[in-house]
Amino acid sequence: MQSTPPVTLVLGASEKPERYSNKAVKRLQAHGHSIMAVGAKSGNIGATRIEKQLPDQLNIDTVTLYLNPKRQAEYEEILLQLKPRRIIFNPGTENYSFAREAENQGIEVIEACTLVLLSIGEY
Repeated sequence: MQSTPPVTLVLGASEKPERYSNKAVKRLQAHGHSIMAVGAKSGNIGATRIEKQLPDQLNIDTVTLYLNPKRQAEYEEILLQLKPRRIIFNPGTENYSFAREAENQGIEVIEACTLVLLSIGEY
């Protein structure tokens, strides 16, 4: 049985090209990452489908957040249950209580811009 490749979950994905979540999905695609995009509205960013709900099970390696802390609240529990290796809090998404809970569960927490991490080879 073949295991599924690690996936980056982009939470807060948008079809709008000016949004950073959209730019991140495109840049992740260009770097060959497997992506799951979840947003308020379904749609597409290139070859990636934007879903309206989080998956129940998936091999999530990284969650990169593009939702403000208030909007994150409804996703926190399921994100922790998915047990990603790390969560990236992009600028404007910093959420200290959620970050602390993730760290307490052994999840790496990074406050950084996904686009910058990709551009400097630190992703």
